[in-house]
Amino acid sequence: MRRYAGICINRCICSRVAFADLKREAQAHGAGTIEELQAVREFGVNCRLCHPYVRRMLRDGTTEFSEIIPADGRD
Repeated sequence: MRRYAGICINRCICSRVAFADLKREAQAHGAGTIEELQAVREFGVNCRLCHPYVRRMLRDGTTEFSEIIPADGRD
């Protein structure tokens, strides 16, 4: 995965919700998938560009990214 100096991807652009906030919601509600998290907080319903980042966040807790994660499920 290629990292880009100077970029910080840390939120859903469409819903303007930070991944750190989504992480807290996921932990509070035991959400382990995008669908489970969307049941308690609206995000990622328009462009869905945040989905690979949220999947990674749910997997390893990362909330800030300096790499582009493709939306094809290779995250």
